[in-house]
Amino acid sequence: MDETAVINASPLILFCRAEKLVLLREFAAHILVPMPVAKEISARGRSDVTAKTIESTPWIEMIPSPPIPEAVASWGLGPGESSVLAVAAANPEMTAIIDDLSGARLGIPVRGTLGIVLTAKRRGVILQARPVLEDLLASGLYLRRRVLDEALKRVGE
Repeated sequence: MDETAVINASPLILFCRAEKLVLLREFAAHILVPMPVAKEISARGRSDVTAKTIESTPWIEMIPSPPIPEAVASWGLGPGESSVLAVAAANPEMTAIIDDLSGARLGIPVRGTLGIVLTAKRRGVILQARPVLEDLLASGLYLRRRVLDEALKRVGE
């Protein structure tokens, strides 16, 4: 398990909607949510499941966004994605949980929603990845069937 990870809105929203937040907890003991990401989630309204989650889950912490390095800014990502990558860039031991994999091109360790599920399967946290991924797809995850099938082959499904 990673000690700390920083997360973008999309994966957090998907895991909350699909009621699979436990997979994030198994991936990292502490999840950081930069303020631009928290603001994006809060804009969904106080009754939104993800907005409630970031307010009430003790192992999820909202943090200020650090200055965005030029290498990150040059990708032209939104404020949430940029702040997640900036936090991870400033903390090389930290993984960025973000579905935009541009951070990997910057040398930042990244893991997307699919990667979190596959990691959970490899670690024995879940017995099968396919049902979890189907729940995430039903919750709004965009993933081509071909990519899904190829990923599942890598974990023996």
